[in-house]
Amino acid sequence: MTEQHGRGKARHRRKKKALLVGAPTVLAAAGVLAYGTAFGVFGEDARPKAAAAPAPAWADDTADGFASVHALGQKGTYGGRDGRTVTVRNLTDLEKYATAPEPYVIVVAATIPMDPKGKEIKVASDKTIVGAGTSGQIVGGGFFLGQGVHNVIIRNLTIRDAYHGIWNDKEHDWDAIQMDGAHHVWIDHNDLRHMADGLIDSRKDTTYVTVSWNRLSDNNKTFGIGWTEHTTADLTIHHNWFRETEQRNPSTDNVAHAHLYNNYLQDDPGTRITSSYGNYARGSTKMVLENSYFEGMNNPVIKDGTAALVQRGNVFSRTSGRNESGGTAFDPKRYYSYRLDKAAALPALLKSGTGPRSSLGTDDSGRATAAGTLTVAKDGSGQYTSVQKAVDAVPAGNTSRVVIRIAPGTYRETVKVPANKPHVTFEGTGRSRKDTVIVEGHAAGMAKPDGSGTYGTGGSATVAVEADDFQARNLTVSNDFDEARNQHLDGQQAVALRTAADRIRLDDLIVSGDQDTLLLDTAAKDRTGRVLLTDSYVIGNTDFVFGRATAVIDKSILTLKKRWNGTSAGYVTAPSTPAGRKGFLVTRTTVDGDVTARSFHLGRPWHAGGDASLDPQATIRDSKLGAAVKTAPWTDMGGFSWKDDRFAEYKNTGPGAGGPSGERPHLTDAQAAAQERADWLGDWRPTD
Repeated sequence: MTEQHGRGKARHRRKKKALLVGAPTVLAAAGVLAYGTAFGVFGEDARPKAAAAPAPAWADDTADGFASVHALGQKGTYGGRDGRTVTVRNLTDLEKYATAPEPYVIVVAATIPMDPKGKEIKVASDKTIVGAGTSGQIVGGGFFLGQGVHNVIIRNLTIRDAYHGIWNDKEHDWDAIQMDGAHHVWIDHNDLRHMADGLIDSRKDTTYVTVSWNRLSDNNKTFGIGWTEHTTADLTIHHNWFRETEQRNPSTDNVAHAHLYNNYLQDDPGTRITSSYGNYARGSTKMVLENSYFEGMNNPVIKDGTAALVQRGNVFSRTSGRNESGGTAFDPKRYYSYRLDKAAALPALLKSGTGPRSSLGTDDSGRATAAGTLTVAKDGSGQYTSVQKAVDAVPAGNTSRVVIRIAPGTYRETVKVPANKPHVTFEGTGRSRKDTVIVEGHAAGMAKPDGSGTYGTGGSATVAVEADDFQARNLTVSNDFDEARNQHLDGQQAVALRTAADRIRLDDLIVSGDQDTLLLDTAAKDRTGRVLLTDSYVIGNTDFVFGRATAVIDKSILTLKKRWNGTSAGYVTAPSTPAGRKGFLVTRTTVDGDVTARSFHLGRPWHAGGDASLDPQATIRDSKLGAAVKTAPWTDMGGFSWKDDRFAEYKNTGPGAGGPSGERPHLTDAQAAAQERADWLGDWRPTD
């Protein structure tokens, strides 16, 4: 936006530019596997002397939770990424590579029956065993990890149907995955069901285990942990869907640190399986149970008198019986970073996000499909060292969500998500949104390095998003252009985040700048562009929320800051809404900052390019307004009167609020009933 403060001009205009930019929840799946290349790599079962293939991108994925902790001589859990990648379609080859002493990435690309039934392959250390899409299935048996086995990843498989006809079977110890004295194991995105004994048994001091994004169902003794008098094991269990499982969901005996979060335990009424109990802390276990969802469960949370169990943020729906907690446990963030999804979002999130992913690897025609998870880290520990490189790796035209997990650090770069790469999520992995920062310092009037002119307002953005269904969470996007040192520049506008697409979900962010911080736009004047921003900070001083999108800012803080010379004067919003569409809705939000009282307008109408057909709209309701807000909070812009457009308030509070007047329109109750979040978002129903 062209802003003329200090240059003595009365009109304020922007030049119209082509504009642009997605859990868990949400999510549909914040831990999905990442496939950067097509399969089609065959092992020795395909033809003699087949050359070893380079490992695909997902083979570099590493575990989170306790499986990521450096201990016992093992630096996290990364499986067989240092070895060859082989594809197997029969039991002989699966057992050959899984038991070999060398590291392997083993791609299971067929349904493999176990013979004899109940067979458990004895997996050796340094292995990744992963299903190709949904075609990797193990039937009638499973895997065994014995004493000292370590650094094993089991992902994207269906392991099923070892059931032997006896519900409480004590004769057939046929598990999907059994671990006796193993360490550093990651069990992720599997479908485990209908086994003779356990779906997962973690026994005999097995430790540094993470179990994530699995679907566990149709079983009696589901997930047992313990079988030891020692209290040494550390396990993380998150984002799993337990459905129609009777007991051990899990049962956790003598575990030093059991961190359970964002799991969904479901017992539907009228089914043949009835839950006996849900999460159980036994013996000397110390358990932290966070943001999980219990639906229809009997005795959803129980503990022994000797165990410690801390609950927080859990949801209980139609549960009955024991629901217990007590004692002092531990702080998981002392061991690793993690981020909680909201418990209320879990049913939808985990129904869609758990289990094997059909879009991983290749589709039925052999085309490469979307990567599920890509990792970025400045220190080289991720797949990429820059965010843009990860975006570049997303396949064009992808149809399923790709989560780019960005490690803590400062990434000085510009990032663009082009229109042909929808369903992308940026997720900071630090403890807070301050830990992961994407920053650049371009301004509208700065010359481009290639000599092709200046950046322009839209082109100054640090992060530009042109793709639909984008999400971002738990990070900071900043433009740190220094106005004070660049007063000679004609064009001080400096955008931090620019969106020009539909169904944009922004949560738990800091978006920081001075003039024109957050540009919420559409791909074209006649295109829809809906944005939902929640639980975030947006920082600026001049028109710092602007554009023609239909946008909801909910439960956030719009932070007012002084200008480069220490003066206080500014404008919060500058909508450029096309006629007949909805503009900006600011609700349940605080507008305040360390600035002079009565120095900021809530907004002004931006008729981009002098377009008189536009009908800018901003409604600020149910919000807290600080003393910085002017008593006449709306003002004209570029020769257009705000009174000819749509600006209003409703039930705001705080020292900057005021009653209805000619300078301060208020909605009636009837009008307010039609200006709520659902009215803005229409048929889009993003989950908080």
